[in-house]
Amino acid sequence: MTAAIRVGLADDQPLFRAGIAMVVNSQPDITVEWEASNGVEAVELAASTPVDVVLMDLEMPRMGGIEAITRVLALPSDADAPPRFIVLTTFDLDDRTFEAINAGASGFLLKSTDPEFLLAAIRTVHSGSAVLAPSATANLIRRFAAPHSANRSQALDSLTPREHDLFDLVAAGLSNAEIATSLHLSDTTVKTHVSRILTKLGLRDRVQLVIFAYENGLIGTD
Repeated sequence: MTAAIRVGLADDQPLFRAGIAMVVNSQPDITVEWEASNGVEAVELAASTPVDVVLMDLEMPRMGGIEAITRVLALPSDADAPPRFIVLTTFDLDDRTFEAINAGASGFLLKSTDPEFLLAAIRTVHSGSAVLAPSATANLIRRFAAPHSANRSQALDSLTPREHDLFDLVAAGLSNAEIATSLHLSDTTVKTHVSRILTKLGLRDRVQLVIFAYENGLIGTD
């Protein structure tokens, strides 16, 4: 039996935490391991009770979410990988959201998101992908996109034809399962290819891959 996805929840609003915990714990494959009311508690709990995914509010007393993400990622750990972070925010893409993504968050969701989308996001991030609130990709790209560079073009040229195919599908927003179906590959093969693509291009995750694609004129924001 596959182990449940372990989730940490950091938010200073008790009722909001209780609602999220109820939604998450209703699933057979996801469980809330701890709840924190501020960033300091989140760092302490992440150090003592490892989790796979952390749902992190940005505005909390004592320590905000951005600093908490940075500190958790800097913790020594015996785990195979550090936790991945989903930022929870009331506002659609403000400066703090961008800072959180730069700090290491794998994406963000509005607090008003549907429960089903939240659960899907947890599973998506746990699988190694990134997730964004719907309709936010274009704004994210515009904020992060840098001028075209020769070095990036050379890195893109280093991809094999098969990797180019996968790159295009990832940039278009397809999941590993969708790519596997489209290219008649196994999920494991797709995951391996995507990992190699990210390594070759010096990118952290799919969010950065989409930005990279935009920088090089491979996709648009319309």
